[in-house]
Amino acid sequence: MAEPERRMRPAPLLFEPSEVAKDPEHFFDLESIEDPGELLARATELALAFRAAEDRAVEYQALAAAQLADPRRFDRLSPAAIAERAEWTEDYARRMIEFGEDLQRGPSPEATA
Repeated sequence: MAEPERRMRPAPLLFEPSEVAKDPEHFFDLESIEDPGELLARATELALAFRAAEDRAVEYQALAAAQLADPRRFDRLSPAAIAERAEWTEDYARRMIEFGEDLQRGPSPEATA
């Protein structure tokens, strides 16, 4: 029996203090790490965290696009209007709407078998 797919838990993104963030050379305190092994480990954690954050943000974009395009809404938006709001092409908006609809339906029965 296959184990369900588990999402990798990325390192938490810590907010940078505003006074430190003004320094363009400062990035999550990586510049202060002198040990190359530790620097590689922390930089890798951050890269994974940013990728995971991007994936989640895209999923939420798709869900929002599907909700905005829902024909049951009296104020639904066309794919062109959604594309304009999100600064996408109309074709990409259509694909995101479809992706969002798939996400709303949840995993397919064969994906959970």
